[in-house]
Amino acid sequence: MPEVYITKAAKFLPNNPISNEEMESYLGMIDGLPSKGKSLTLRSNGIKTRYYSIDKTGKSTHSNAKMTALAIEKLTDASFKQNDIELLACGTTSPDNLLPSHTVMVHGELKCGPVELVSTAGACCASMQALKYGYNSIVAGSTTNAVCTGSEKLSSLMRAEHFEKETERLAEMDKNPIISFEKDFLRWMLSDGAGALLLENKPRPNNNSLKIEWIEIKSFANQLETCMYAGSDKNEDGSTKGWKEYSSVEWLRKSIFAFKQDVKLLGKEIVPTGTKYLKEILDKRGFDITTIDYFLPHLSSEFFRGKIAEEILKYNIQIPQEKWFTNLSSVGNIGSGSIFIMLEELVNSGKLKKGQKILLMVPESARFTYSYCLLTVC
Repeated sequence: MPEVYITKAAKFLPNNPISNEEMESYLGMIDGLPSKGKSLTLRSNGIKTRYYSIDKTGKSTHSNAKMTALAIEKLTDASFKQNDIELLACGTTSPDNLLPSHTVMVHGELKCGPVELVSTAGACCASMQALKYGYNSIVAGSTTNAVCTGSEKLSSLMRAEHFEKETERLAEMDKNPIISFEKDFLRWMLSDGAGALLLENKPRPNNNSLKIEWIEIKSFANQLETCMYAGSDKNEDGSTKGWKEYSSVEWLRKSIFAFKQDVKLLGKEIVPTGTKYLKEILDKRGFDITTIDYFLPHLSSEFFRGKIAEEILKYNIQIPQEKWFTNLSSVGNIGSGSIFIMLEELVNSGKLKKGQKILLMVPESARFTYSYCLLTVC
């Protein structure tokens, strides 16, 4: 069976890093008032800087497709050109259009020939689903290479004008005229960017390549209700009502297209469910977790670092903090792009040595999907 290697990693982060103090100058103030949830959220999430693909007027500087294409361009060199791409697999939560698909739009930005492509949708695991599609294609012998990406353009959706009408409604209902915490806190969590990986059926002789040992992905939507959502609203019984069922007036009044989070459900389920799944994978594969050299967990917030460390010890999963590698504080939470951008930083850091093992972990809170991937440096 063919083996699959990540032979190159690249990223594109738009414009200049934005500090915590600058955020509201880009995202705006709801009702002209500073956010009450901002300081609390930033204190918990540990993010110091992030990147936005908008300017201070809200004008877009890069589309999602353009950022993704710019990351892909950095994968090319003298030995691998855009015309050599056989498969393009792109994952995102925030495509520029409902139609055409995200990957079609990325393809349109590239200078390559006709290619096979697939778009994977969802939240943070969308990039890992794209990675597994590319991996399976090479294993099956359908292609000899694949370019897999994860990217987000979320800043445009977090601008204050998308929430103004809802705050008017809340004021009329004699409630606090500031947007509810479940919606406001995500404004201080999410950012923009794109990561890209080149997969090939042979390692590169002069660079460190990463052999993909296995990729595991599982959804728990059969037993858990929706936690993070957009383009819908959540009912009292836990079900959701999609945007097509609302009038165009209600889209703005109820901020239907804003990203929302059921924070109570998030805190209750995201860590325990994902850790239990990791234990199942380790048992199934007979893998000794103590043999890994780097653990790359996609953290939406530093708040969860201690929670994960505590929970994995309940299952006797030993991953000391010195093996953890993250870059949340400097690039922010880029959703599906985070894990590839994190891996890119590690790959290009010069720290890796042949034989080392890397474990990737991506939890997705939309309706609780989890992905784990084991890599070996070669």
